[in-house]
Amino acid sequence: MTKTYLPSVDSIERNWYLVDATDQRLGRLASEIATVLRGKNKPTFTPHMDTGDFVIVINAEKIDVTGRKRSQKLYRRHSGRPGGMKTETFAKLQARLPERIIEQAVKGMLPKNTLGRQLFTKLKVYAGSDHPHQAQMPQTLAIQTIPGGQH
Repeated sequence: MTKTYLPSVDSIERNWYLVDATDQRLGRLASEIATVLRGKNKPTFTPHMDTGDFVIVINAEKIDVTGRKRSQKLYRRHSGRPGGMKTETFAKLQARLPERIIEQAVKGMLPKNTLGRQLFTKLKVYAGSDHPHQAQMPQTLAIQTIPGGQH
């Protein structure tokens, strides 16, 4: 009879990765980030455990989308009060809070439970090219999405 491998909490190795979002496609970038956060790229992946790494995303304001999503894609949030729905297009949200676009895209690709909320805390998104995580010595993670395209 074969036994299922279960990594101990001490044996899980946590790395920090740096991703530059300049001219990357939103969905393709988000799915790669979600994979690394979840730990699916590691041989020690366990579905019910947090075996993933930390991801730092810089230049969030330079993320790219294809087609007419810049003017047609809507982001909704609700205050919790009657009539409290607020909608915003991609372009307006990118001008106001560019970090939220990547955060929402990645959050939607993580599990919708306690584990997913725990994994989401390991994502750090910054609008500019500088970040406060130099001490963790992040490795650069090269993610190749489709280069170029129509805007």
